[in-house]
Amino acid sequence: MILEQETFPRFHIGESLTGEGGQALRRLCFENEMVKREHPVKHGVRVFGTSGATSWYVPVSKRDADWNLALSTTWQVRRSDFDTMMLKEAEARGATVMQGTATKPLLADDDAVRGVTVRWPDGKSEDIETQIVLDCSGQATFLANQRVTGPKYLGNYDKQVAFFSQVTGAIRGSGTSGEEAKDNTVIFYSKKFHWGWFIPLDKDVVSVGMVTPRADFLAKKQTPEEFFRNEFYNINPEVRRRIPEMNLVENVHVIPNYSYQVRRFCGKGYICVGDAHRFIDPIFSFGVSVTMREAEFAEHQVFCEKAIDNLEDMIDLFWEQPFAFATFVYHRYSDQLTDAFASRIYPTEHQPSPAVLAFRKMLKRTREYDQDDYSVPIGSRFHPERAALWEPNSPISTTEEWMGAR
Repeated sequence: MILEQETFPRFHIGESLTGEGGQALRRLCFENEMVKREHPVKHGVRVFGTSGATSWYVPVSKRDADWNLALSTTWQVRRSDFDTMMLKEAEARGATVMQGTATKPLLADDDAVRGVTVRWPDGKSEDIETQIVLDCSGQATFLANQRVTGPKYLGNYDKQVAFFSQVTGAIRGSGTSGEEAKDNTVIFYSKKFHWGWFIPLDKDVVSVGMVTPRADFLAKKQTPEEFFRNEFYNINPEVRRRIPEMNLVENVHVIPNYSYQVRRFCGKGYICVGDAHRFIDPIFSFGVSVTMREAEFAEHQVFCEKAIDNLEDMIDLFWEQPFAFATFVYHRYSDQLTDAFASRIYPTEHQPSPAVLAFRKMLKRTREYDQDDYSVPIGSRFHPERAALWEPNSPISTTEEWMGAR
């Protein structure tokens, strides 16, 4: 049974799939449907440096059974359409979809999760018992907020905020494949934790957004749309070439950009999937792909933690030492970084690779998994004075409350 609070289709951010996200859809037999729906085909990601004059490119790729690397493609998706397609397909394959809101977990005497209390649209509540609860609530982190999981660490992205919308009239690449393919993702880099994105959604509309300091927004005392219109072009000179006019066809949305990690996200009667247990940074569009891939694996918890630790180490080096990172991408570990950008980050996929091990050496970081206390948040984004550990008796009740207090 799928308990869904929102009515589909609904707007959601996160439109770009990695190479392995595309492969997951192929394993689910969705390739023909993706083609039929005319989702834009993504051949790679192009990142423009601070001046806009230099850029680097990572192609979408795949590995065969012998681990030989080859070029591939994936898709950009309008999440309202894509998520509705996935929900309907789950229903067609045997799931029962019900409209309602989970309000609290049902716990057995040994604290195992045995179901949830549901509030239906008419306001009535009902207890539903289950063999297992999958928490797919995303950044709402339902079970973590209910203190069912282990504690939740909050990162230091509380000082950043993301603004995003959709535009028409944007200038895309001129090619049919490779670096200049018309529907590739473009990332505009400014400086640490300041960046923007450009993701084609269909033949006319492009998703655009930026991450910038929250303090800048508060100081300007502008509406989100005014701030976005004024500041987006300042992210990178390449933005204005790509978007000559800001023809918005969607409201400007605003969300805080923060990282978090939930400990013990698997337990008796429950498993947390995707953003329901961990979120690092949206910059390279791993969210949807990681969520789909996590749902495929056994020995879920350690397996997933190892994989996202590999991802975190890559992203940390990108922010901390961007020039070294670019050298690794182009010269030293090209194939291994191509794997990482495709979200081939799991232990069964030759990870941690020599590239990831080199990242850890440069970050002066080790990862140990021979004890229960593995995968403690150690990245530069985690600051003890602000990223407090959520204990059962903590006065912090939700991430949103914690963010609002700051």
